Amino acid sequence: MADAINPGISLAGAVDLSALKHKVEAQPGQTGGAPSAGKYVIDTTESSFQAMVETSTTFPILVFLWIPTDDRLFPLATKLANAVNAQEGKVQLSRIDIASYPSIAQALRVKGAPALFGLVGGRPMPIFQGLPSDQEIDEVVDKLIPQVIALAQQSGVTGTAPLSSSADADADDADGSKGSDADAADSSEGDVPPAHAQAHALATQGDYAGAAQEYKKIIEKDPKDTLAQRELSKATLLARSGAADVREVRRAAAEKPEDVEAQLAVADVDMIGGQVDDAFARLLDFAGAHRADIDAVRQRLVSYFAMCPADDPRVQHARRRMATLMY
Repeated sequence: MADAINPGISLAGAVDLSALKHKVEAQPGQTGGAPSAGKYVIDTTESSFQAMVETSTTFPILVFLWIPTDDRLFPLATKLANAVNAQEGKVQLSRIDIASYPSIAQALRVKGAPALFGLVGGRPMPIFQGLPSDQEIDEVVDKLIPQVIALAQQSGVTGTAPLSSSADADADDADGSKGSDADAADSSEGDVPPAHAQAHALATQGDYAGAAQEYKKIIEKDPKDTLAQRELSKATLLARSGAADVREVRRAAAEKPEDVEAQLAVADVDMIGGQVDDAFARLLDFAGAHRADIDAVRQRLVSYFAMCPADDPRVQHARRRMATLMY
């Protein structure tokens, strides 16, 4: 499934996970209350599956195959979500309903739910298939998730997953304890406006190009919608560079220091990875030495500024430098 994208490193056999394999076939449960997506947990469909795979060239993803009507899987889904959210964007959890999308299970050669894979650079690494014991899930949370992150970083996949808002994102953990104040702040950005629902859903599913188109429509109707402008900038960035090979982008920028497109591309990688200061400084330094390309740099920086709070000192400093260069 990853032949069309740069795979980074192969994770096959990188971790010995044989002790975690079971052959338990999950059956649909009768009770509701499946844990909701949100924060760093997304739900992936057939239409957004390829986009999700491509995004794994930017940050690592855990792919959780489950049946959201099977109440036996709810505690496992909650534990995985809590573990992923605790990593603060170093990894994303992508949940796939294999009852609704059996073709994805077939592509991954999974016969039943649950199953968990690590995904880095478009290549899947089996973690478990079947219902793990408490001890085994503790091993996944404590050892294997950090190991997937470490392997991703070794391959140059060092970006940060985007934060998805959800009504349940700041809910109690499975043990009944509340999240930290920082977690609450992350999830208290406000409910998604009804007019943004479609665009937000597409972004949550990893379809950033589709989300960008929807946000453009919103802005056409209301040019003063600053939230839509911010989300458009984020979606456009991820659609443009979310699937970039980080090592290749950095190599090209080093080999072509006079090429504005190469410098814009590596600044995108910096922004996706949360290295805001580096992205700003790189482009401003380049603009100072390449006056003919200053407008291209200005436009890209303006899109970056829209992603940050208006009172962000980094933005204020960069705006002053840009104004100096322009005039």
